[in-house]
Amino acid sequence: MIFKEGNCWKCCYDPETGLYTARTGYAGNIDLYEINKEIFDRIDDPGVDPYDLLRQGRHLFMSVDDRCGPPYTVVFDDDYEKICSWTHENIVGKKWSDELTDAAVEIFASEKNNREQRRAKRAQREKKKKDDDNKTE
Repeated sequence: MIFKEGNCWKCCYDPETGLYTARTGYAGNIDLYEINKEIFDRIDDPGVDPYDLLRQGRHLFMSVDDRCGPPYTVVFDDDYEKICSWTHENIVGKKWSDELTDAAVEIFASEKNNREQRRAKRAQREKKKKDDDNKTE
């Protein structure tokens, strides 16, 4: 694995999987992203704000413990542990439900990179529920 890091951020390229990923934050406020080669290559260029660049990636995971309320976690991609296997983040506080996460992804422009993936997962959940309901009848 190839790493780059700076003040409260770290990026990784895993040649085995071909994935580029990143972690930002500190203490209980952590974000994980799936990024691309272009972001990885530019992350340490002079004059570049690494956080602005990383937020262009696909948000995988977010834990918030900012003392402004109870801690919570949002899992945008259930496969975040596989995708970003070099970092081991734990769920803090309550985990948002799939329904709440789906709604947030649809509403917030900052989460548009997750819409396709979340919609496909939601369709799978609905199909499974329908199939399970048909089995019990």
